[in-house]
Amino acid sequence: MSFRTIEWRDDTVIMIDQTRLPGEEIYNTYSDFKAVAEAIRGMIIRGAPAIGVAAAMGIALGARDIIADTHDSFFRQLENVCDVMARTRPTAVNLFWGIERMKRVAEANRDKKLPQIKDILKKEAIRIEEEDQTICRNIGKWGATLIPEGASVLTHCNAGGLATAGYGTALGVIRAAHEAGKNIQVFADETRPWLQGARLTAWELMKAGIPTTLISDNMAGFFMSRGEITCCVVGADRIAANGDTANKIGTYSVAVLAKENNIPFYVAAPVSTLDLTLSDGSKIPIEERPASEVTHIKGIAIAPAGVTVRNPSFDVTPARYISAIITENGIVKADYLSGLRRITGS
Repeated sequence: MSFRTIEWRDDTVIMIDQTRLPGEEIYNTYSDFKAVAEAIRGMIIRGAPAIGVAAAMGIALGARDIIADTHDSFFRQLENVCDVMARTRPTAVNLFWGIERMKRVAEANRDKKLPQIKDILKKEAIRIEEEDQTICRNIGKWGATLIPEGASVLTHCNAGGLATAGYGTALGVIRAAHEAGKNIQVFADETRPWLQGARLTAWELMKAGIPTTLISDNMAGFFMSRGEITCCVVGADRIAANGDTANKIGTYSVAVLAKENNIPFYVAAPVSTLDLTLSDGSKIPIEERPASEVTHIKGIAIAPAGVTVRNPSFDVTPARYISAIITENGIVKADYLSGLRRITGS
């Protein structure tokens, strides 16, 4: 990778500012947890796995700065840090997975001195970032087996290195197929209203030297109907126990079109994205974002002032439209209720 999405360096968190891409490759430095939380909320960093890493690193920063004479005081303040992180974005379950993992590590080391606990939390956050890169490469290896030679792959939103600590989930599958020598090309949906496909996915794929065609969201059905799409691969922000999957708004439409045109539709995500406590997708909370994301592009109005706007950031694709779910532990097809539990060992 020729860029780093997020890293811990010199007791600060460094993130590439995704709101500035593709025009500028700018890296921001964060030295306190509230700034990290705001970066998550403001989509300077986005993508479910990357958000999980950012939350963990933000908690490590928050723990480092806690001033406490007793363990009880330290843990009360640490809980407040975690609460701030939890209020940033509601849909991506990796955020809460990262928070809970940091809490468990802190509790498991409660008998240690406070400086030791702070150091342990820092090391755990760094470990989560390193693990994510390994996980994504394993997702890529499994998923590449589903991509045929000469495939034209449609992807929606951005599930690449920018959405993870590196390599990517959906783009990890594409990247692994490309690295295996398969002659493939990618169709990238622009992904309104935030244009992650146009700004981020196309940028990543071009950096990787993978042939890429950018299309607007409403063109997907046209190219499918003409036989120009071989399969679809997308990421996920939360997957319910029955396989229903929340991903960027517009994913459901792509899945329905793929089903109509007999095109395989694959979801690539780490096990940490599974939320087996939810029976189905109707239980997944859906984030609604500001109206300005729909009415304006880079500050320029594209809609009449005062128009009523709805801006859900995600939709839920029912499991019946999903051909397979690809994780670092393997591929699950058809019977998601038992298959997803099997790969998690639950």
